[in-house]
Amino acid sequence: MAQTAAVRRGTDRLSARLGIALAAVAALLSTSVPGVGRAPSSGPAISVLVREVVPASNAAERLVAAVGGKVTSELPIVGGFAARVPANTVGALQSVRNVVSEVVSSGLVRFDGSYGANSGVASAVYPTVVGADKDWRYGWTGSGVGVAVIDTGVSQVGDLAGHVVHSEDFSGEGDGVDRFGHGTFIGGLIAGSGAGSAGQVRGVAPGANIISLKIAGASGAADITHVMAALQWAVTFKDTYNIRVINLSLGTDSTQDYRIDPLNQAVERAWQAGIVVVVSAGNHGPAASTISKPADDPFVITVGATNDHTTTRTNDDTVGNFSSAGPTTSNGLTKPDIVAPGASLVSTRAPGSTADVNHPEARIGTQYFKGSGTSFSAGVVSGTAALILDRDPSLTPDQVKARMMDTARAGSVTDPNRVGAGSLDAFAATVSNSTRAANQGVQASDGSGSLQLSRGTLSVSIPTGSTVDVTTGGLVPVYTPVTGPLTAQNMVFNAVNYACDWNGSTWGSSQWMGSTWGGSTWGGSTWGGSTWGGSTWGGSTWGGSTWGGADWYGSTWGGS
Repeated sequence: MAQTAAVRRGTDRLSARLGIALAAVAALLSTSVPGVGRAPSSGPAISVLVREVVPASNAAERLVAAVGGKVTSELPIVGGFAARVPANTVGALQSVRNVVSEVVSSGLVRFDGSYGANSGVASAVYPTVVGADKDWRYGWTGSGVGVAVIDTGVSQVGDLAGHVVHSEDFSGEGDGVDRFGHGTFIGGLIAGSGAGSAGQVRGVAPGANIISLKIAGASGAADITHVMAALQWAVTFKDTYNIRVINLSLGTDSTQDYRIDPLNQAVERAWQAGIVVVVSAGNHGPAASTISKPADDPFVITVGATNDHTTTRTNDDTVGNFSSAGPTTSNGLTKPDIVAPGASLVSTRAPGSTADVNHPEARIGTQYFKGSGTSFSAGVVSGTAALILDRDPSLTPDQVKARMMDTARAGSVTDPNRVGAGSLDAFAATVSNSTRAANQGVQASDGSGSLQLSRGTLSVSIPTGSTVDVTTGGLVPVYTPVTGPLTAQNMVFNAVNYACDWNGSTWGSSQWMGSTWGGSTWGGSTWGGSTWGGSTWGGSTWGGSTWGGADWYGSTWGGS
């Protein structure tokens, strides 16, 4: 009886709060609130993320509808929802504090950055470097394991044909097609079949299923609303598509304490729902305390980058100079957790995408592309998580993380804030029978902090017009600094990282891994059925030019 009374009192209090919220909605319908009249407001619509004082009460949703807005995604993962509202109503929405606790307006931004790379020689030996090829011999290919790639989309092209089992588009473009090129590249690292290269370029888990959750369009612009919506979708549909892994090759420069940060809370909820969350560390290294958010979260697997120097040996591997280092800024946590190949990797090309059009020099044959960053190291680790779960689907995310860290190989660099536990050993992690669980006693985020602070404060620039160049008389774009979310592509151009020749005597001439590709022949004079050499590959096109000086993504994706 006492328990029943307590429940009744709790219900009464909730009803009272709902009454206040509904009264506030009624007040907004009057003309007493600036910017909101009896008729819905009009004007340009913008995306906002609304956090509710009383989550799931519908009061905030009714408020949004009253001002002429529309809810676009329910986001219980952060106690709110995404919506489109007239721009001139945001202030009024923010003023009703007994209905909404925070309204964050969000706009797509084009990031001004470039791509960091420590080597100009392309490498497709990463599955052998981490030992994934040994897993394949035992039949562990990630078969049936769903990997959600929250990125620019993953197109069904080349080696990914038939591997993308579902696609959702949160970017506004609506069709799931990767018009930027980054997500398709990551998808290939995870699950590329090798069909276009006679098996020479394969993803780490070629049997895995890719679930594409597109959050950015052709501009490469990301939005925190889209990230939250994609995380929510993955948790909601994890059983439908057997989503056991999420790849997040993105981040912000926020320094908000992870223990209160809403973005950290969102990734932790995915983790607690049984999904391994793999996050790129960022590309601001080698300076200390440069880890991005949510890679600063203690629960997730944070991944830094190594350079395999195109050899299958591991004793010559080095840590990527661009790879971000710990400790984390706000809490002093040791990060990354592990490192994996991320320098000059070869993976699936998205023909006609922004990256592809802007950087034809990065194309390899007709189906492949080359790039560097901790984004791609994260893809290698996500594929490895699929291998581990293929062998033992009963493992929790904490156990998967523990197996990776406990079996990691030591290298020449031992600083845990550069390499974490060490270099990934996919085979050792897969065959391990350890039941140890990581993250024991770690405090979870309560998400009570600011969504705006989750977005970070990095100054980026967007094109806002044009002006006349006094020298040439032509039009040049004018860029205006803004603040906003930061994908993992956030690095300022660093010419030192582009110093190596793209060919010289190594790429197009006498040596390509000693006339072999990863221990097996490169395929004689053919590459997937079409000629490999001639005047195109080793002669006039690749020869003489350098990978340096031009970045992979131009002014858009520059980081991980």
